[in-house]
Amino acid sequence: MRLSNEGENPLPNLRVLLSDEPRKRVLLLGNEAIARGILEAGIGVVTTYPGTPASEIGDSVSAIAEEAGLYMEYSTNEMVAVEVAAGVVNCGVRALTAMKHVGLNVAADAVMTLAYIGVRGGYVIVTADDPQCYSSQNEQDNRFYALLSNLPCLEPSTPQEAKDMTVSAVELSEELGLPVLLRTTTRVNHTRGPVVYGNLTKPKLKGEFVREPSRLVMVPANARPMHVKLLEKAEKAEEISEKSPYNTVVCKGNGELGIICSGSAYNYAAEATSLLGLDVGILKLGMTHPLPERMIGEFLKAYKKIVVVEELEPYLEMNVKAIAKDYAPTVEIYGKMRRSYFPRKGELSTRAVVTGLAEITGKKPPIDFGEIDSKYAEAVKDLPSRPPILCPGCPHRASFYVIRKVTGGKAVYPTDIGCYALGFAPPLSIGDILICMGSSVSTAQGINKATGVDTVAVVGDSTFFHAAIPGLVNAVYNNHKVTLAVLDNLTTAMTGHQPHPGTGTTGMHTTATKVLIEKVAEGCGVKYVRVVNPFNIDEASRVLKEAVQYPGPSVVVFRAPCTLMLMSEKRRKGIKTVPCRVTDRCTNCMACIKLLGCPAIIIKDGKVSIDETLCTACGLCASICPYKAIECGGS
Repeated sequence: MRLSNEGENPLPNLRVLLSDEPRKRVLLLGNEAIARGILEAGIGVVTTYPGTPASEIGDSVSAIAEEAGLYMEYSTNEMVAVEVAAGVVNCGVRALTAMKHVGLNVAADAVMTLAYIGVRGGYVIVTADDPQCYSSQNEQDNRFYALLSNLPCLEPSTPQEAKDMTVSAVELSEELGLPVLLRTTTRVNHTRGPVVYGNLTKPKLKGEFVREPSRLVMVPANARPMHVKLLEKAEKAEEISEKSPYNTVVCKGNGELGIICSGSAYNYAAEATSLLGLDVGILKLGMTHPLPERMIGEFLKAYKKIVVVEELEPYLEMNVKAIAKDYAPTVEIYGKMRRSYFPRKGELSTRAVVTGLAEITGKKPPIDFGEIDSKYAEAVKDLPSRPPILCPGCPHRASFYVIRKVTGGKAVYPTDIGCYALGFAPPLSIGDILICMGSSVSTAQGINKATGVDTVAVVGDSTFFHAAIPGLVNAVYNNHKVTLAVLDNLTTAMTGHQPHPGTGTTGMHTTATKVLIEKVAEGCGVKYVRVVNPFNIDEASRVLKEAVQYPGPSVVVFRAPCTLMLMSEKRRKGIKTVPCRVTDRCTNCMACIKLLGCPAIIIKDGKVSIDETLCTACGLCASICPYKAIECGGS
């Protein structure tokens, strides 16, 4: 069966981004606005590795790339994405790379040196931070990467600014000869807002590579003078920041209180001051590295008190306090250092800013937040908990059942980034440690070495290609006795079913060579490599048992398509799904519920039942029922 992401465009409705109507007003997601900015900036190449909250940037471009006349690719990982783009921009072609915040950790090795080398064509790196860890393993603040790398950084507060700053970032990049960071946050990426279109610019796809070894080959003798040039560019960027239209005094107030903010924090600050009825000055910073020192200094002089409102780390506050020593040493500065008026963790909110400003100014909040909390608690107290879980029919559930059945829950199960991370929760309980992309196979080696306990590492197909291969090579090289279970559902599922090297299709919707995981494992030197269907419980269990007992590294690929893709394809082809049903042979032993945790299996009137609207007829419950009381597909 041909699955939906194989060679076809899944997002035809995004053709609205192609409209050649300047001043047209359209409601766009922040990520879609960045995609529109790509078209207005004349960017010729877009590279990405999908990751929430940035995924829709690549998806949107993928949907329109051919018609827009540009090239787009889902790269193997973020470092590769940056390196591909580095080649592009040093041939004079404009490029953009999009990634989530932790992706910049992966790409940092390339980014830090590319800052020395510079660019000939405009280059934008979108780094999407995730305050509150909505879909991430940490909530790091990537503004510090701008400081570390000496690269300019722009921060939008709305979808309109996200689009405009994409265009401006390209122009700034070419003016300075540097990559430019466009730092967004989840609230900007996933907010829909009105966006006024500008003019489309035809992308340039062909460039010329000019040999400049003294600039491009970063051996120490070349790197030292290029660092000097980078610092000179940084000084020029400081002057640009002073005049940037994105750094502006929005309002002046009465001279008592001034607020300095950036990005989405501006929206919260503006609303909070309105609710409190404060007459304040607001300095909104859209170019947050390098900061406009003179502009900030003059703003500090104009007020008795300064409040810095920002999300996550006190990046602005530290810089503002340093600037204040030279410009306004007596001004009182409030933020989150020493005494914290605003949270240093999680996503900022209007409530958090209202609360902090109320404490600073002595104003009483116009809203009784305690009463709201009480009403909310009362309203939800009887609602059942709804944690994120694997979908009905998910092949990972079958894989986890097999892993637990074979090991008896006595092994250690390092897990990885993807849908399968949800397997850590009961009743599946497969997932004992999770650090970052590809870490499972490496941490498994350390745990086995330290304890001698069997370790079964779990990784997904896309993550395997992204970051697990070096760890697997290490297992072979050092002969670690670990088993790697690769859960191959033929897509990058959690971020939106993007293709990867093993799917046979590309971001341009063209057919590609399938890179088979089992062949890669064999090429790495793994002697025991097997491929199984996780829904074939007996065969999968036999193979996994052999793998765990094997005296060296072993790999088992559990291969079955993502059920969401499978069901979508069935509906498209008019294939009816006959849900499973519980027969009168059921003894209410609850094995299906206790062992699987499938949301389609429920308790109704004290008995096990199957929700026909959720059931995908995968047959897993029928396979594990000790009384054969569940029938699927009419048999």
